[in-house]
Amino acid sequence: MVSEVIPQIPRINARESDAFDIFNLRHFVGPNPHLDVAAVVFDFATTGYLQPLALSRYLDPMSDRYPQLRGKTYFSPAHLFAHVVSEANRLEMDLHLDHGSIKPHRDYVRIAIQTLHARTTRAIIFAVWDWFEAITQGEPPQFDTALAQIQQLFRDSVYGGPTMYALIRAAYEKGIPTSFLWDEALLQYGYGRHHVRGVSTTFDRDSNLDSAFTTRKDDCKRFLNSFGFPVPQGEVVGSWEAALETAEELGYPVVIKPVMGHKGIGVTTNISHEQDLEFAWQKAMESIPEEQPIRVIVEQYFWGSDFRLLCVDGKFVAATERRPASVVGDGGSRVIELVERENQTLERLDTPTSPLGKIVIDEQMDRCLQEQGISRDTVLEKGRRVWLRRVANLSAGGISLDATRTIHPENMILAQDIAQHFQLTCLGIDVIAPDLSTSWREGRLGIIEINAAPGIFMHLRPAIGESVDVPSAILNTFFPSAKQSRIPILSFNAISLADLQEIIDQVLYRRPEWTIGAVCREGLLINRAMKILHENYNRNLQNLLRNPKLDLLI
Repeated sequence: MVSEVIPQIPRINARESDAFDIFNLRHFVGPNPHLDVAAVVFDFATTGYLQPLALSRYLDPMSDRYPQLRGKTYFSPAHLFAHVVSEANRLEMDLHLDHGSIKPHRDYVRIAIQTLHARTTRAIIFAVWDWFEAITQGEPPQFDTALAQIQQLFRDSVYGGPTMYALIRAAYEKGIPTSFLWDEALLQYGYGRHHVRGVSTTFDRDSNLDSAFTTRKDDCKRFLNSFGFPVPQGEVVGSWEAALETAEELGYPVVIKPVMGHKGIGVTTNISHEQDLEFAWQKAMESIPEEQPIRVIVEQYFWGSDFRLLCVDGKFVAATERRPASVVGDGGSRVIELVERENQTLERLDTPTSPLGKIVIDEQMDRCLQEQGISRDTVLEKGRRVWLRRVANLSAGGISLDATRTIHPENMILAQDIAQHFQLTCLGIDVIAPDLSTSWREGRLGIIEINAAPGIFMHLRPAIGESVDVPSAILNTFFPSAKQSRIPILSFNAISLADLQEIIDQVLYRRPEWTIGAVCREGLLINRAMKILHENYNRNLQNLLRNPKLDLLI
């Protein structure tokens, strides 16, 4: 593919105090002369202003941070620089970015680094450059601070969510091409007539009607109830008075949640008296946008653990138990200190590849502690466990445990029976039950809600238990093999519009049913019809590969 210069990045000129220079940064959005994957390519040279130190002076401190650098032979500062950038480019998040190349020229070395998010990779290159210069000049490096900022940059990017990243990584490992469609804010998997577009676990082949229906929790619950599926009894209310009346009619404990909602926002469970109900009502009100009417569900509380059952293409794939965040006392630390310490563990780095998120410290945590007769400042006796939330929400710091291997067969069938009514690639079914090893027919399981865009990382990397490769199950529904995600592509170093037309004619003579896309500097064609030629050559290629009818690209 033709390269694109990263926006607003001029040639880099070193300062007179620098030993090294970096320049000619380019971003290749796909396979290129340097790597067979997307890459940031740049040139590295010594300036002559300041003599570089011996390689060991750089390697020793850098290998302390990246031990995998040890035991290798480095032929020049450029060679070491490329390897350090390659390691740092994984952002200490275990990203899959491990391809690179080094090509010496007379006055410089050209380095190519695999990239997913070009801005992140570019920032890493400059952070490592600053690290080299700091060592050369005997100054304290600022790499830790820079890396933390770059990690956040990646988290905030379209690739930084755990579900999106898990799917991209799985596609990469399977050989399925992916590209982000910036105008549509969608990820494209595959090419031409084989391609699929989506965001997270929602895809263009899903039913918008079914997806919207799952957000109407009251209607969805009535629908499930009409089929005899086990759902809790309850009512939709529009005022505090109605909520109180409904709770008293159902009998405590009850659950409150907004009709329109996601990620457990505004949900309170196991409400046992009026005072708790009032607090829960206020949390539900805060979660409802001002322009929406007040519609809140008050329903029976089912006792048990919180489980997510996941179906892909109508088939049961995985089950995960979700537990609220908690801490265990050590006999000398306050609750808030235990929470802050827990949030600093490797498991809670809150990256696209870490199994746990940060524990959210807020009013709901304080309320939960208060119900247990303690506060943030209470010093817990050794071994005592306290819960920090009622709701087992992973985005608030909850813990995931794989339950796929212990689920009762009838519960798997229940999930599939529900999924058949929804034209959705992925369907998450949230249930409450003492455990999943007992059949739902014994009356101890309740369906809480249905999710049309379920997160999948909890199944891929649970905090406890074995991994279930959900990303592969999803991609296999569209592409049983990598070959089925691609179309034939013919590429020429140079070709005229007339030659393109002649090749198209020859192919159509043999394959008259095909749709052929072709582009050169002179024009863009679909079969023999001239189409609009974009000034950006890469955009022409992407537009053709995005064409849902395309059988061949020239």
